[in-house]
Amino acid sequence: MELPIHILMVYGYLLLAGWVLTEQLGLPLPAMPVLLAAGALSAEHELSFGLAFLVSLAATLVADTTWFLVGRRYGHHVLRLLCKLSLEPTICVRKTQDSFGRRRELTLVIAKFVPGLATLAPPVAGENGMSFGRFLLFDSIGASSWLLVLLGVGRFFGDILKRDPRLLDWVGRFSGALLVAGIVGFFLYRLYRRRVFMKELVEARVQAADLKGQMDAGELVYIVDLRHPLELLPDPFTLPGAVHFSPEGLAARHKEIPRDRDVVLFCTCPSEATAAKTAMTLYRLGIERVRPLRGGYDEWKRLGYPVEAAKLSRPPLEPARAI
Repeated sequence: MELPIHILMVYGYLLLAGWVLTEQLGLPLPAMPVLLAAGALSAEHELSFGLAFLVSLAATLVADTTWFLVGRRYGHHVLRLLCKLSLEPTICVRKTQDSFGRRRELTLVIAKFVPGLATLAPPVAGENGMSFGRFLLFDSIGASSWLLVLLGVGRFFGDILKRDPRLLDWVGRFSGALLVAGIVGFFLYRLYRRRVFMKELVEARVQAADLKGQMDAGELVYIVDLRHPLELLPDPFTLPGAVHFSPEGLAARHKEIPRDRDVVLFCTCPSEATAAKTAMTLYRLGIERVRPLRGGYDEWKRLGYPVEAAKLSRPPLEPARAI
């Protein structure tokens, strides 16, 4: 199976444009192997280096312009969607916005070289009101630099292969396996990063005694009760000062959550599963100081710490009456 070189030789620029467009639209299909192969084929004059660059640049700008206009029109809604689709929760809207706030146009120039920024930078630029002309200028500079580097590296190795045609046969024979290995490695890396994040989240859990100490010391803590209203029927109490939200309601109103203090989430499910999942969602939305309560409400109550009457964001369902 001679991929991606063989496919590029058959389908040429159409495949190149489609592959680059697909990646830049946000699908996890890395274009690097195809761009490197296109650069290598240009050394054999199977493809034109200049035309391969122009086709790839056009595909990149089409995708980036689409995201820019969508970001301008829908703002944080589309950014939230991109975060949900992302396999890399630590590189999301907040970090992209921070980078854009510090560097502005430079963010667009370097975005293609930074995992996670490539897709998010255009909609963030649109959301922040950058003019289309300035966006197109600096995005073109960044995209051109990225494409020239990859095509240039491919051309360099293509020149080496040209001197020894036997190497080209060897590369063609194993390029399919290399492509598959690259794609699999891409997914494994992102899943690894997700696993690392979840481990960090587990380590960031706050002990009930530590939370009690913070509250006694007068520290500001935003405490969120994620329990279902039906769970409160037999025990309608919660932690002092806690606000009650469903996980979905909390995410929808994330802008109301303070960023200047710890946000402690608790539930009653085993291993704080709901709290951990909600914490990940909030982290993606830019709330970094979020910590599940270890042991949840049950541990707090077991230790005999004070509670108060729960105030629900919506009334619980009435229990069924016996007929």
